[in-house]
Amino acid sequence: MRPTTRAATLVLALALLAGCAGSPTASPGRTPSAGTSGAADPTSSPTSSPTSSRTAEPSATTTSSSPPRGTVPPSWLGTRPLPRAADGYGVVRPTPAVFRPRRFTLPDTLPMLPGSGFASRVEVAPTSVIRRSTWRSSCPVGRDDLAWVRLTFWGFDDARHTGELLINRRVAADVVSVFRKLYRARFPIEQMRIATRADLNAEPTGDGNETGSFVCRPATGQSSGFSEHAYGLAVDVDTFQNPYLKGDRVLPELASWYLDRSRHAPGMIHPGDVVTRAFASIGWGWGGDWDSLKDYQHFSANGR
Repeated sequence: MRPTTRAATLVLALALLAGCAGSPTASPGRTPSAGTSGAADPTSSPTSSPTSSRTAEPSATTTSSSPPRGTVPPSWLGTRPLPRAADGYGVVRPTPAVFRPRRFTLPDTLPMLPGSGFASRVEVAPTSVIRRSTWRSSCPVGRDDLAWVRLTFWGFDDARHTGELLINRRVAADVVSVFRKLYRARFPIEQMRIATRADLNAEPTGDGNETGSFVCRPATGQSSGFSEHAYGLAVDVDTFQNPYLKGDRVLPELASWYLDRSRHAPGMIHPGDVVTRAFASIGWGWGGDWDSLKDYQHFSANGR
């Protein structure tokens, strides 16, 4: 081999060695992502894979350029139905690591209200809004008694967002005053939307997290009668961070991590905090104070 050839070969070998030394290696404990397969177990924690960095779980060695865990929704959010339990709800499963804690904000579905601070718009619910809601003629409240409320809120991304509520007209102004206080305190909300008929018939995925009011349905766990939500006289706030618990039944089904109320993760509601005080100021009761069950997300005009 000629000297020039040997030199070129040596340079190439050194370059390859340097490239190998600088290439990224898998972090300890990382496994292939279940988030890229629709057949994967819905309770498995999405972790990194060579072809699925969108759903990667940050490890202890995550670089500063990677978003903190829980701030980006996994690609499989809302798409993995759980098996049904005997009570008709989904089987309760452990909370996936991507939701411990959960602190992302979903895209708004409405145009941003003008201004830079808190803003709200209240009007009799138009036909277009009623049609996409759960209202029907057999509901215990007339359609003309429902108000369409648009208002701004703070997301977990520390930014201003616009959402909507369908709520009983006689309490609309009071409820707006509550969310004004939450906005000023920058209490984070993932999304604020009106429940649809499709929501009532959807397969349980156990990973929803909504703030809303009117839903024409029976009370949770009952097959007859109506919930206070069916009158537009109840509001649920950040349902995943503030789950419902009765016996072994947890709703949402993947939210068990948040049953430890000694935690103070963003979006959680606690006795005496800004959320409970704001609703108490308009005379509403909190499901977190109930004895027979706990409904940490739920506030209502009659306390039920």
